[in-house]
Amino acid sequence: MRPYVILNAAMTLDGKIATKTGSSEISGLEDLKRVHELRKEVDGIMVGINTVLMDDPRLTVHKITSEKLDNPIRVVVDNKARTPIESRILNDDALTIIAVSNKVETDNIIFERSKALSEKADVFYSKDPSVNLKELMKYLYSKKIKTLMLEGGSTLNFSMLRENLIDEIRVCVAPMVVGGKYAKTLFDGDGFDFMKEAINLELKNSYQLGKDLVLEYKVL
Repeated sequence: MRPYVILNAAMTLDGKIATKTGSSEISGLEDLKRVHELRKEVDGIMVGINTVLMDDPRLTVHKITSEKLDNPIRVVVDNKARTPIESRILNDDALTIIAVSNKVETDNIIFERSKALSEKADVFYSKDPSVNLKELMKYLYSKKIKTLMLEGGSTLNFSMLRENLIDEIRVCVAPMVVGGKYAKTLFDGDGFDFMKEAINLELKNSYQLGKDLVLEYKVL
């Protein structure tokens, strides 16, 4: 068993989720509220380590209410245990799970970092050189995470898609174009070699949200 995974993202019309400098201010206020409404409904939120290092997110529900809520569990895929101890994702607002690779067994620096992280978070130790996402999903399900919101960067997004671990994709498309071959797209990673290998989607819903367009797909 694994969680039902909803990939949520904002991108420009040309599919960029950040510029080459890492700037990612894409969504309008209406979409930010939509994102936090979704956060309120799920059991967990997952990001990759680059998102933590670039944005230092809280990954809590704080844009839509002044009430204190039970925030979803926060999950970071962090092969080398690089999550800074002072990160906001390690505050007391919610439980945090850090997933690290088996490099922790051979690299003393990674071992010491993971040991320090274990004092502030629940550390999941993968048996593979990169975090085994299928095993991580099973672990998250055992932690009562039945619905997981993926707010990953382009590499984690593709890794999850390639492993058939995404059930739904919700994308806010902003009416802007940034270009740039080094700008991050919604899915990067190795990609597929042939169009016949592509993951097919079915459009389930679409609507205007302020100046933006929200598209909701089922992954087939």
